[in-house]
Amino acid sequence: MVRAAVLPAVNAPLQVAEIDLPDPGPGQVRVKLAAAGVCHSDLSLSNGTLRQPVPAVLGHEGAGTVTAVGPGVTTVAPGDRVVLNWAPSCGDCHFCGLAEPWLCVNAGAAANAPYATLAADGSALHPGLGTAAFAEETVVAAHAALPLPDGVPLTDAALLGCAVLTGWGAIHHSAAVRPGESVVVLGVGGVGLATLQAARIAGAGTIVAVDVSPAKEELARAAGATEFLIAGEDTAKRVRRLTGGVGADVAVECVGRADTIRTAWSATRRGGRTTVVGIGGQDQQVSFSALELFYFGRTLSGCVYGNSDPARDLPVVAGHVRSGALDLSALVTDRIGLDDIPAAFEAMVAGKGGRSLVVF
Repeated sequence: MVRAAVLPAVNAPLQVAEIDLPDPGPGQVRVKLAAAGVCHSDLSLSNGTLRQPVPAVLGHEGAGTVTAVGPGVTTVAPGDRVVLNWAPSCGDCHFCGLAEPWLCVNAGAAANAPYATLAADGSALHPGLGTAAFAEETVVAAHAALPLPDGVPLTDAALLGCAVLTGWGAIHHSAAVRPGESVVVLGVGGVGLATLQAARIAGAGTIVAVDVSPAKEELARAAGATEFLIAGEDTAKRVRRLTGGVGADVAVECVGRADTIRTAWSATRRGGRTTVVGIGGQDQQVSFSALELFYFGRTLSGCVYGNSDPARDLPVVAGHVRSGALDLSALVTDRIGLDDIPAAFEAMVAGKGGRSLVVF
């Protein structure tokens, strides 16, 4: 049996309970988790903003060691260190054919099928985003377990599974930041901190971090921010003052709120790029006038998983970790246990801290 944080129903408190995991079947692997990051998407799954069959074991940002493999698995073996990939592409759908695996229509299929049972009564459990990382062990499809390159600490490597690939991809793929360009990042949580580091690595010039909490300034500057602003009604004007009066070349929104998206857009220069990473609810409506769309000539784009191909990007990001350019530990403000996840959710709602990391 395995201890796990179980979501019994939408909007219900998480309950740490023992679960029964089956042996890995054909094409599956069993992974003993070293750590799992607590992401805002897990909160969105728990409160119904994102759909997830329940009861479920949440957690999708994780790393660990393979303990067993099912028939037909050749990509990893027992003893291998792996990073969980919550959106493994199928390779066959229309978007995979366009070399856009982050848009794969089948990437989330595993979340809809029960993968384990509750030890107390045998009821079926679903894996949150197909990975179920809020547990001591999990069983996933083999292509959802990416080999971890050498030289990366296994515990901190959990962050590569979502926050880092998302922030890295937002800068290097979606916004395609060029050396010397100015970047503003709105929201300094785990993804925001990864985005700031990625902007620094990309050679951005002025890097402005924006958050509602003054306590985030030290974290933001350590990650690469050259300027820090407390969010307010005049945020866009203050960003323009810091960028020669024209606005940032690139704005990355990491919050998922209509007002923050609108601010990111307004803080971007004419002809600049606004990338939305944050996941908002359907009630968060953003409006633009037809005239401003024409006049400003900006590009506004969504960004799914950093528009990343994890199999391609993970070795690249790992190289920056090994060189010291990317500091994974700088994203973590709290190392916690399974029982502390509800408190980590509350901290996210309150806008406190960076990433909370569940360490097993």
